[in-house]
Amino acid sequence: QVQLVESGGGLVQAGGSLRLSCTASGRTSSRYAMGWFRQAPGKEREFVAAIRWSGGSTVYADSVKGRFTISRDNAKNTVYLQMNSLKPEDTAVYYCAAGLYMTSHDFSYDYWGQGTQVTVSS
Repeated sequence: QVQLVESGGGLVQAGGSLRLSCTASGRTSSRYAMGWFRQAPGKEREFVAAIRWSGGSTVYADSVKGRFTISRDNAKNTVYLQMNSLKPEDTAVYYCAAGLYMTSHDFSYDYWGQGTQVTVSS
């Protein structure tokens, strides 16, 4: 089992930045890929970004490409999502997830955090 805890969410004005963190505990010896997803009110959960265990490969949703950066520090069992140039449409609950493969498909991830709220005001 792997437990994931997100932090770093909050309220920010449009154009601002936030950095989300997701720290893993439990069975962290396995080489999990990590993903970030988000869910806005009344909408389905959507993929944001993902990174391989090695950190050498990343993938992003088109809507965040060039604005968001995913990274990880395996020594700290932590993955980050740096979010710049935030827009009101980025408002959502952000979830991190762990799985064996770096993919945009949420069903491929085995473990999920509880989520952290990000609100971007216009």
